[in-house]
Amino acid sequence: MFKFIKDIDDKSYKAQYGVLEALKYIGPGLLVTVGFIDPGNWASNLAAGADYGYTLLWMVTLSTIMLIILQHNVAHLGISTGLCLSEAISTHMKPKTSKLILFSAMVASISTSLAEILGGAIALQMLFKIPIKIGAILCAILIFILLLTNSYKAIEKFIIAFVSIIGLSFLYELSLVYIDWPQVLKSSVTPAFPKGSMIVIMSVLGAVVMPHNLFLHSEVIQSRQWNKEDEKIIKKQLKYEFLDTLFSMGIGWAINSAMIILAASAFFKSGVSVETLEQSKNLLEPLLGKHAGIVFAVALLFAGISSTTTSAMAAGSIFAGAYKEPFDMKDNHSKLGVLISILGATIIIFFISNPFKGLIISQVILSIQLPITIFSQVFLTSSEKVMGTHANSKWTKFILYLLGIIVTVLNIALVVNIAL
Repeated sequence: MFKFIKDIDDKSYKAQYGVLEALKYIGPGLLVTVGFIDPGNWASNLAAGADYGYTLLWMVTLSTIMLIILQHNVAHLGISTGLCLSEAISTHMKPKTSKLILFSAMVASISTSLAEILGGAIALQMLFKIPIKIGAILCAILIFILLLTNSYKAIEKFIIAFVSIIGLSFLYELSLVYIDWPQVLKSSVTPAFPKGSMIVIMSVLGAVVMPHNLFLHSEVIQSRQWNKEDEKIIKKQLKYEFLDTLFSMGIGWAINSAMIILAASAFFKSGVSVETLEQSKNLLEPLLGKHAGIVFAVALLFAGISSTTTSAMAAGSIFAGAYKEPFDMKDNHSKLGVLISILGATIIIFFISNPFKGLIISQVILSIQLPITIFSQVFLTSSEKVMGTHANSKWTKFILYLLGIIVTVLNIALVVNIAL
């Protein structure tokens, strides 16, 4: 009898210890998650929900599944080799090829930072009537100060707090509207291509599966210090990384879906087309009450600040990796990469006449660059020379290349759609 009780106690202790152990590894995935609940996503999701109702929810589901697979794979690269994606590209690819890939990745990072800073500036305008250009400068300065802490753990705490605020904000917003849950579930798994929706579909894809996040994840996963020579420790890292990725991407899927559901419930049913984020706030107030508009603006501000932080980190990682160096804000190459992304994005904002369209186009640019990053990643993670015993299996390689082909086909469809 006492042995039976002891066995139960031992199992309970092991389960509790396992959960506590897993929680120690939560963090890197959330840094990635905040990148796909950024202002660019807000614009894409609100446009999707307002114009097409629940119809495009399936794209968030598909994109998130693709994201989990790709982020898990690129995290394996960081854990198994001790190199971020940018370093691996510079080390294992021909110089001309690696430079072209990393140049396109920097362009994507600037495009990402543009959306993030612009979103934060729009939020400041909503809340305090600050002009967008001045708001963009304020956001850029704040982000740079955050990054000067040069501490992943400190930034992780900021990010976790920001993600929590954004998630709670949308839960509050959803509680104010009627939702057809059976239709939501159906639309989440049923592909549909309404007339004229291709640009929005591609912007949703680019807003969820983002090139800079693949570079970022392979870098920040190494913030958890371990003995890279011990195979048992590497396997343990790989195990808990997947839990972190699955948990974090699941949160991102829920928040992105909530955005579309909110827009569909508040705007689509009323026949209102959303063309600016400011309009979304103003339209929410008479439909859902004044507090809904304020909550929307506050959540947007936190989304802009947190996602700009991660996109700037990714730019620093990409630029430093071109010199075969890890990201380190004390290093000049990392600092220069961060500055190029933040300053480049801020300068472009001064020439944008329609901020909402600018957000949508920035996400389309990401989706166009995405196949380049995916195929580079799969090439590296499938190489035994690079990954050793952790190289992709044939089945994994097939799935990853299939994802790359799907993204490429969607991009071709986008180009054809625009041409016609």
